[in-house]
Amino acid sequence: MIKPTTAYGQRTIDLLNVRGVDLKDIADLVIYLQKDYIKDLSPEMALHSVQTVLNKREVQNAVITGIQLDIAAEHHTLMEPLQTIVERDEGLYGVDETMALSIVDLYGSIGFTNYGYIDRTKPGILAKLNAHEPGIIHTFLDDLVGAIAAAGAARLAHDDAGEQDTPFK
Repeated sequence: MIKPTTAYGQRTIDLLNVRGVDLKDIADLVIYLQKDYIKDLSPEMALHSVQTVLNKREVQNAVITGIQLDIAAEHHTLMEPLQTIVERDEGLYGVDETMALSIVDLYGSIGFTNYGYIDRTKPGILAKLNAHEPGIIHTFLDDLVGAIAAAGAARLAHDDAGEQDTPFK
């Protein structure tokens, strides 16, 4: 059972929805990452893990901040050279990935490896967010969504009974 979503948490979910991301989209990424490792992984389990990750205030802060920066870039209200850097989603910028890593860090090294993999392969909603459509900027959001999924997958991996300690011979 997860604790109820706070108003702050609900605002985070609402902002994700406004930007075209449903929690089920993120749960699909969790399944993509863990389907080969967790027997009987269900969409409900993946969604529950995503919701649990999103209940953390650090995650909410990162998502709200990243979405605000993307929106500011769409409205051309960032100072130069930041405006151009965020508009272009320049590869050497890295602040978007750093914010994402603050999320995956909550669940240990498997979160980092999950994030690196999903950031490289860009499945599902990540492909849509990374499409670089004119006038739509998701420089931060694509990395944050990938990080939420990576953290959700890592959380499940940590809880997986198949990965519990076994006695030594």
